[in-house]
Amino acid sequence: MPPPRRRDAAATRASILRAARDAFTRLGYDGAGVREIARAADVDTRLISRYFGSKEGLFAEVVDLAYEKSLMMTPELNADAAHALLIETDQGAVDGLLLTLRSASNARAAAIMRDSIERNYQTRLAEALPGTDTMARSALLVALCSGVLLTRTLLGSTALNDAQVERMVPYLRAALDAVAVAPAEDGDD
Repeated sequence: MPPPRRRDAAATRASILRAARDAFTRLGYDGAGVREIARAADVDTRLISRYFGSKEGLFAEVVDLAYEKSLMMTPELNADAAHALLIETDQGAVDGLLLTLRSASNARAAAIMRDSIERNYQTRLAEALPGTDTMARSALLVALCSGVLLTRTLLGSTALNDAQVERMVPYLRAALDAVAVAPAEDGDD
């Protein structure tokens, strides 16, 4: 008879989150089942309810984790953000985009993802932007970032993946700056 497994709530919770992130990324919210997630985490399905309340609660935590390392696109950081979007490959960001795309057809999952983006990333970005309309401008920056990431990594845009893509960094920086830099008010010089 094998020795009883040592109980470690933090390790169990982390294992469930890893398995859930993988399942939601591969299959989306509707395609991922609690039983499959529990099996991949090697836990009883009841532990998902215990730690997360429901599949929806588990999804919300996975989404928060998937979106937590988001680029800051403020005027002083846009050169780095443009470089990261065009040159670097962040598998976590790609997985977050896949999770988003594969789950967005479910209205509740879409609401959870929208809430996470607005409550965390968009709010943090808006607080760092100068000027007015910072929440709307931060939403535009998030959309630009998502669009570049989608086109480059998932669709495999030839122009955004060629050997000389570095030459596009100043253009993307200018596009980000066009939104991030507060426009002058009428009468301002």
